[in-house]
Amino acid sequence: MPLLQISQLGHPILRQKARAVAQVSNPEIQTLIDDMIQTCADASGLGIAAPQVYQPLRLFILSSKPTPRYPTASSMAPMAMVNPTITERSEETEKDWEGCLSIPGLVGLVTRHKSVTVSFTNRFGEKADLFLEGLAARVFQHEYDHLDGIVFLDRADTKELYTDKEYQRKVREAAD
Repeated sequence: MPLLQISQLGHPILRQKARAVAQVSNPEIQTLIDDMIQTCADASGLGIAAPQVYQPLRLFILSSKPTPRYPTASSMAPMAMVNPTITERSEETEKDWEGCLSIPGLVGLVTRHKSVTVSFTNRFGEKADLFLEGLAARVFQHEYDHLDGIVFLDRADTKELYTDKEYQRKVREAAD
């Protein structure tokens, strides 16, 4: 499985609305899913959307695990979400830190719904519904935004942006 190149902020694909995946069982889609899982793991990401690997498709990987940026993240097996939708959002929101594989070096505070109920097709072509809360809900919403050409900077207050280096310093100070 080759690692895919990750599109960077400024590339027009990150601002396009992605199109629906017509046939999940297509071997090219299955290979793309495998390659996205590998690319996400290699980049220490919690998720990656198809537009981030130059594919304008409504598909992303959700893959939570502890990382240097998110040391308290829970572990879950990588999950492909094809043609996802949000069917319910909690009224309650929270502001927390986000970064993006397509915007290396920056993190920012972003307000998101604390929980979401979602529908999607899994990689086996089965429809699924899932209730997500906390970090998993945040990552879902972040990746879902990519499918509509939205990046986390669009939702962050520019006064609440940090470089990765300053964010890591802040995390270390909070742990001491």
